[in-house]
Order: sequence, then C-alpha cells, then structure tokens
Amino acid sequence: QVQLVESGGGLVETGGSLRLSCAASGSVYDIDDMAWYRQAPGKEREEVAFITHGGTTRYAASVQGRFTVTRDNAKNTVFLQMTTLLPEYTAAYFCCANLRDNTLSFQTYWGQGTQVTVSA
Repeated sequence: QVQLVESGGGLVETGGSLRLSCAASGSVYDIDDMAWYRQAPGKEREEVAFITHGGTTRYAASVQGRFTVTRDNAKNTVFLQMTTLLPEYTAAYFCCANLRDNTLSFQTYWGQGTQVTVSA
C-alpha cells in the first residue's frame, strides 16, 4: 500500500511564504513524475507545478516566478516553496505521483491535501 502525505499548509498573510512537503511511503519501487495541484472552493483542480524524476520543471502561468518545485529522490519527497502569496492562492493543495508500486506497474497516487489560506 502506498501513501502520499502532504504537510506544511496553514494560514499566511498576503506576501508571505509557505513550504509544502509531500512524502511517499509504503510499497514504492520508484517514482517518475510528481506534481502539485490545487483546488479552490467551487473551482476545478488545477496543476500548479510539475517535476520529472530528473528535475525538469513546469509551472502554471499564475504561479511562475513565485513557486518553486523540488524533490529529494532518495527520500521519495517533493516540495513546493511558495513565495509572495496572494489571497487567490487560497486552496487545498494536493501532491500527485506517478510511481511503480508492488504491482510493478506505474500508477498515479494522490495525497489527501493540505489547506493553504492567504489572508488579505
């Protein structure tokens, strides 16, 4: 069984920073791509940052220059450093990983999410 557990969310003022972490545990053989998504109330889930196993990254236009995604492959962990936060970034943030589990095939797993609230 595989678990992705996010941490680091919370309440922050406009212009502040937060660092999210997401660790994969359980029957993880290797991890390919990882990503962060967010979902605000009444809106669809959207990808905000993506990182390959080799470290190539991609960002949503709305967070380019403000968010940085990194990963520690040895610890099966992905991070999202968020700076200069805006109230419109308030959402539940989810990590996602395409990984090989004990079925020896790649599958997509999701974390339970961590809430980020940016006060005006």
